[in-house]
Amino acid sequence: MNKIQIINQLWERLWQDYSKRVEYARIYQQMIEEAGGKTANDHIAFRSLRLTIDRPEGKINLGIPYLANLVKALGYELAGEYEFPDKYLYAHHYRHPEQERFDLPKLFISELIVDSLPIAIARQIEQSVISGNFFSLPAFTQQLETASNSPEIENIVSQLQEVFTRPWQPPKLSVVEAVNAVSQYGAWVLIHGYAVNHFTGYVNRQNTSLYPDIETTARGLAARGIPMKDKIEGSKGNGLRQTATQAVTEMVTVKNDSGELTQIPWTYAYYEIAQRNAIAIGDNQTKLFEGFLTSQAQNLFEMTRRVSNSELGVRS
Repeated sequence: MNKIQIINQLWERLWQDYSKRVEYARIYQQMIEEAGGKTANDHIAFRSLRLTIDRPEGKINLGIPYLANLVKALGYELAGEYEFPDKYLYAHHYRHPEQERFDLPKLFISELIVDSLPIAIARQIEQSVISGNFFSLPAFTQQLETASNSPEIENIVSQLQEVFTRPWQPPKLSVVEAVNAVSQYGAWVLIHGYAVNHFTGYVNRQNTSLYPDIETTARGLAARGIPMKDKIEGSKGNGLRQTATQAVTEMVTVKNDSGELTQIPWTYAYYEIAQRNAIAIGDNQTKLFEGFLTSQAQNLFEMTRRVSNSELGVRS
């Protein structure tokens, strides 16, 4: 039970951090609750870099394993894998075996395959992240297994919360712009690290006649002034249907050509909503679709795309 407590407290803290930055998530929650419904989270998404670096403590893979080994230590299990070759991306999704009992979200962890990028860009990414202060799971495992009281659990959650930040120093603006020209995903990770990419409102659990499906929910958000994706991914009857708000833009810290810290506008996160439907699994049998669809996820990756600083009129 202690691991479930840790999981719940950790996701709640990440939600608090995320929802402070993404006003659209708070508006969604308010809209559903005002309609007499309830909100639930279908999944949380994270991004990473498939890049192995040499450190005094040994080699570290900054991709999916960096986060996956942690969530597996908390009890999550691999449930699916996905390839996005056009974007140099790969992903896993994880579910907890007691997902239904404890109302736990699924996790979607993706990675940029850095070695597939042009050599010069890959080297710039590596140089930007190699000196980071990275989390050591082996050193943490004993704490996780022996925590037995509230102060110990609180301490563990605080340590884990720090994992989901950017462990390296602010990147150079020139590097961010160069990477962005090849992979907006890569530029995003250089800036935000392992911060939550998005939470996901679960339409099936809204339990309100005002917003019975994803169409009415999306229209409701648009009516409240939230900029929405221009289409819903997945036709009616698909196992999974998804849409999202546009990504919020915030001021982020980077280094200019002189090495001084400066701030520029850049996209952070969007808020996603998802509706799951039953799919046929055999003769006269159906089951709620629990996975993800590659084509839909690929389109949603683009929600954090942004124009270059020159187009925005931002100086280096």
